Amino acid sequence: MRNGLSKDLIVRVLGGAPKYTIDDLEAKFPPRELEDGAMVTRFAPSPTGLMHIGNLYGALIDYKLASQSGGVFMLRIEDTDTKREVSGAVEIVKNAMRNFGLTYNNDEKYGPYYQSMRKDIYHSVAAYLLERGLAYPCFLKPEEMEEIRAKQNAAGFATGIYGEFARDRDIPEDEIIKHLDNGEVPTIRLYSTGNPNNRIYCKDAVRGSISFPENNEDLVLIKSNDGLPTYHFAHLVDDHFMRTTHVVRGEEWLPSLPLHYQLFRTMGWTPPLYIHTSTLDKIDAETGKQRKMSKRKDPECNVAFFMEHGWPTDAVIEYLGNILASGYEEAKMKGTVKTFWDYEMKPKKIPMSGALFDMKKLEWWAKEYIATLPVHVLVKNVVDWANAYGNDDNKRQVADVEYLTSVLAIERDNPKRIRKDFITWEQTLTEIAPFWDFLFTPNKEYEYNLDALQEFLATFNAADDKDTWWNKIVEIAGKLEIKPGDIAMNLRVALMGRTNTPDLYSLMSVMGDTRVRERINMIL
Repeated sequence: MRNGLSKDLIVRVLGGAPKYTIDDLEAKFPPRELEDGAMVTRFAPSPTGLMHIGNLYGALIDYKLASQSGGVFMLRIEDTDTKREVSGAVEIVKNAMRNFGLTYNNDEKYGPYYQSMRKDIYHSVAAYLLERGLAYPCFLKPEEMEEIRAKQNAAGFATGIYGEFARDRDIPEDEIIKHLDNGEVPTIRLYSTGNPNNRIYCKDAVRGSISFPENNEDLVLIKSNDGLPTYHFAHLVDDHFMRTTHVVRGEEWLPSLPLHYQLFRTMGWTPPLYIHTSTLDKIDAETGKQRKMSKRKDPECNVAFFMEHGWPTDAVIEYLGNILASGYEEAKMKGTVKTFWDYEMKPKKIPMSGALFDMKKLEWWAKEYIATLPVHVLVKNVVDWANAYGNDDNKRQVADVEYLTSVLAIERDNPKRIRKDFITWEQTLTEIAPFWDFLFTPNKEYEYNLDALQEFLATFNAADDKDTWWNKIVEIAGKLEIKPGDIAMNLRVALMGRTNTPDLYSLMSVMGDTRVRERINMIL
């Protein structure tokens, strides 16, 4: 076994004495007292700006696995990359979590949940590795590492600090002291013993057992510029001491799996079970080919898009659940479950290849979802969205909640024939806009039968029941020798400006006598 550094030298290398021993940390963060089979998961975004729909997809898996097993779901902010951090990004994440109902349980006992606040923990684990010769201080400067990369590229070697290129891998303590005396601050690197000619076997909950070449690179564990850990080291320490059992992350992290297994084995810890999800793809409108969703090209890539445009968050969850849980849609159609939360999701059923995100299919799920809502719930969602995200016209539309309720109640009294033309809260307000005079635009292109409109006004009584109302239209049609449907169509266009409307009698009842007469007289 390789000799490590003395405790006094470790203090100098780390810029201070470690606060904890490994035993201290094991006692401070004990195993959780949960039932057998309970999963502990975490959603661990970096605060770098927008929340990607792929983040929501992964967080949904995390939340579902924990909640259905009686476990714990955490939100951990991985803010160690200070150069990429964006102000306000954490609140963006938390707001999205609230909106989509993904409630996390950040028990203070296992916190803090910001990595930037866990520096003492990382340094204590780094001290343990340095003392045992499992890590070492590296004083390579950026320009020296650039020279190494250039030599490696020229020789056709893999780039990185490993083997003969790891200059400081075995420097003696007196040389380390000289560097420190010169005011140099080292990075802390893993002392890798891996051999790429050997293979390491790792387990993925979706893909099963996978083998990779062993990692031989001496990766950075603690950075020199701010003393914070790299992702590789921080996630190892946090997942162990937060007692995470399952880690959900994108398949782009698969190449890092052998490194992470190596780190866990180096510490003598049991790694969590990894679940590497496929990318969320879409069909490109220009090429017709399937491609990964793009922050630059696809507005729906940003979770904020769905909130700003009023997509029902439950419908988005239902659709994502349908993508990630094979068998869910069939179970829902059979009536064995009502929502995704009722369905038991199994990691092995999560797609291994690019999952297709289709906005048209999401529209279908949204229509089906909104159709199930009681009128008062539909109204509340529309009002809440308009007040939070809507424009001035939207806010005026929802100001009179009684009138809005009457409008949205049209054709919702028959559960077997509920209208399914509402997709988002924003689109709902656009769809019903003609009911408001300040949003109504008369249709001047339509060839009206003015005699039919005149005759209708002469007999119109807002107090008539539907049969009486219709019989009057039939009588007018006979008098003018036209079809009753032609009169109805004239009324639709006169009142709503379009040929496709909800039930004509219902909309006239909601508009009331004055508004109906004003709009017909506008055409006459």
